[in-house]
Amino acid sequence: MQEEIELVSFPLCPYVQRSAIVLAEKAIAFRRTDIDLSDKPAWFQEISPLGKVPLLRHRGAVLFESSVICEYLDEVTAGSLHPENPLEKARHRGWMEYASSTLNDIGSLYNAANGQLLDQKAAALREKFTRLEGEIKGPLFSGAAFRMVDAAFAPVFRYFDVIDGLYDHGILDGLDRTQAWRKALSERPSVIGAVRQDYPQLLLAFLQRKPTQLGLIARDLAA
Repeated sequence: MQEEIELVSFPLCPYVQRSAIVLAEKAIAFRRTDIDLSDKPAWFQEISPLGKVPLLRHRGAVLFESSVICEYLDEVTAGSLHPENPLEKARHRGWMEYASSTLNDIGSLYNAANGQLLDQKAAALREKFTRLEGEIKGPLFSGAAFRMVDAAFAPVFRYFDVIDGLYDHGILDGLDRTQAWRKALSERPSVIGAVRQDYPQLLLAFLQRKPTQLGLIARDLAA
């Protein structure tokens, strides 16, 4: 691809991670620019229609929404991270939406105001992953080949790297395919490189600042 690509980012955004993973899997060189979403720079507000990250700047254009960015990157480079079969491709895209819904549920988990709500949100997440378990072929979602749906779920699993140390949630207990998939993704260079090295510390600090049950647990453990 010609001309520099810039990925406008926030260090904790899971949707930025999707874009960064696809950029790495497609071997596309890019420059990453982190912003503070609590103090958005004026230049960012001017170019971001929704005021969200990620943004991709390329050839004078600004693309927004991670799904759009990932599809663009896939289309303008050789090969594809989607299956060739149209029906299977559509099925994968459905599970990518499922990944987005799961991210929303994780947000509900760490925003739960008390222990009862926290347990309820954990149970809802377990139901979601239990439904997913039967769809996984292994070692990745649909076998050995890395697909766009794998990029969608990698940021989902990364949350548990921190949450596991705070709360005995049991969300993935007994889900062997899901746990093996999580491990395989965690070892992939594109997934490792999608966040800063201090990501776990940043996420933990984010949780500690929240007036929620998980925030309380995180603060207590740090005391």
